[in-house]
Amino acid sequence: MEKTLQQMEEAAGSVQGNAQVLMLTGKALNVTPDYSPKAEELLSKAVKLEPKLVEAWNQLGEVYWKKGDVAAAHTCFSGALTHCKNKVSLQNLSMVLRQLRTDSGDEHSRHVMDSVRQAKLAVQMDILDGRSWYILGNAYLSLYFNTGQNPKISQQALSAYAQAEKVDRTASSNPDLHLNRATLHKYEENYGEALEGFSRAAALDPAWPEPWQREQQLLDFLTRLTSLLESKGKVKTKKLQSMLGNLRPAHLGPCGDGRYQSASGQKVTLERKPLSALRPGVNSGAVVLGKVVFSLTTEEKVPFTFGLVDSDGPCYAVMVYNMVQSWGVLIGDSVAIPEPNLRLHRIQHKGKDYSFSSVRVETPLLLVVNGKPQGSSSQAAATVASRPQCE
Repeated sequence: MEKTLQQMEEAAGSVQGNAQVLMLTGKALNVTPDYSPKAEELLSKAVKLEPKLVEAWNQLGEVYWKKGDVAAAHTCFSGALTHCKNKVSLQNLSMVLRQLRTDSGDEHSRHVMDSVRQAKLAVQMDILDGRSWYILGNAYLSLYFNTGQNPKISQQALSAYAQAEKVDRTASSNPDLHLNRATLHKYEENYGEALEGFSRAAALDPAWPEPWQREQQLLDFLTRLTSLLESKGKVKTKKLQSMLGNLRPAHLGPCGDGRYQSASGQKVTLERKPLSALRPGVNSGAVVLGKVVFSLTTEEKVPFTFGLVDSDGPCYAVMVYNMVQSWGVLIGDSVAIPEPNLRLHRIQHKGKDYSFSSVRVETPLLLVVNGKPQGSSSQAAATVASRPQCE
């Protein structure tokens, strides 16, 4: 490589204005994962001499990206596309759009939407390019967290990841793909698939601590959760009976007087049901009311998980998403959940088994705590982080 660089530098010195040679030299210097000032210098000269040299723009964008100048990288990839539509610029533009600093949530949302559009264009240019499909999956992953975890977007992300593996066998060896997909599975409460993904990512990149840490954190969460559910938060029988005896119809709040507004926008009368009567999926027209017997937080803070018991017996986990970190419920609180979404979990991983029932709550705004609806200040959007330039 050193000999090649020497020859290129000699050629560049002898052929003034040869943008192609400058580009090739800068490209050779840019193969390392670290930022190269010399590569930036040569590639900058190349695009000044020949503004239509798309590969030089793409290489320069990558140099700026390594430098940490995401805005300059964005300018380079956008500039390349003004001269020639190409999948490399589209792929990179999709990634940097999600990393640009913004002044508002709305601006970031626009960038995420634009990121999805650019990734789709890259896929359209070459449907057999696994990298494009993978980047599209990541764009959908960001959109999923940016739009309140819409299950349809989750499915689009999973489909894109699957397509990446289908058209490109090497995609199956990408630890970032497995980690990102596992993150999605975790938020969708597909815990078995999440654990499998974290484990696979850890095996593919043993030097990367995050996948192993995420796997252990999830295993620890499931172990603690199932233990607390089984013991009903270790609340003594007399105290539990006293707590349940204090449940009142007034604790249903707007869920008990026909004022509840369903997802369809209509005001409906909800029928109070015991937790044990719930069916898997959304229980339309029903409301459950119980007492909090424990709460459980994780390193990631999301979801906020608590145990709910009613007079019928078993303890159910309630998992609340999109809440501000300061929000929570206390042991002894009365909580009503309208149209509860029940999940039955059967998880096996590395010799460990977990079985429990949970109710998924997309926002604390859906809950009634001690007879009171939760205010808008209790809600916040979830976020997702990724390794720069690892897509």
